[in-house]
Amino acid sequence: MPCQPHKETQVYNWLNFTQFCLLCDEPSDTSLAICVACEAELPWLGDHCLCCALPLTGSGYGAGEWCAQCDQRPPAFSQVITAWTYEFVVDRLITRFKHRQQWPLGKLLAELQGQYLQHRFDEGLPRPDALLPVPLARQRLRQRGFNQSAMLANWLGEQLQLPVQARQLLRTRDTPSQQGLSAKARKQNLQGAFSLTDSHWVQGKHLALVDDVLTTGTTAQNLAQLLTGAGARRVDVYCLARTPAPED
Repeated sequence: MPCQPHKETQVYNWLNFTQFCLLCDEPSDTSLAICVACEAELPWLGDHCLCCALPLTGSGYGAGEWCAQCDQRPPAFSQVITAWTYEFVVDRLITRFKHRQQWPLGKLLAELQGQYLQHRFDEGLPRPDALLPVPLARQRLRQRGFNQSAMLANWLGEQLQLPVQARQLLRTRDTPSQQGLSAKARKQNLQGAFSLTDSHWVQGKHLALVDDVLTTGTTAQNLAQLLTGAGARRVDVYCLARTPAPED
């Protein structure tokens, strides 16, 4: 079974010493394993809902607005912070990281996301007290061998100097994969699936959930409700990419 990689492994050293773009294989002209041209072509998020980060381009919205769903039913989390929409080539990179164990691609995306988050912090986005990776079901963790959300949280935590609480959230019930389910089915699928290790620790804290992709926001909503119900002051969501609306 694949093991969760550690900082000492070749995965990390390879990224540190090889300055070639992981997308085009040309020499990188940046400090990261991606060239300026390929970085510019990533599907950067444009106009979006200030709450759930849903892309709003071409939907009749202006900049600095909430989508209709968040406006009518504000979620338990305060804000989703993401750099990209879930489109080519970011969707392929996440898939290869998540399902093919190509960890350097996940590391690269986490570094770019970390730079984006630091920029947002410099602009006034409140820094959280800790990062909490979305827990993976036990059976899926055994099958995959690693939790991609925990890996992303560790990379972001190291880059942004934020503590990571990888065991504060627990997946207490194995559920079928959310992929392919409708929004209603996703909500039913996750009922009672999560719990907290220490509810007292949560009280009064600003926490950030870390995941790879936000689709309907059902998982983030369930976890944010759990945390705010235990007394968390604020819950944000940091993810690599946000899917467009289904009609898009």
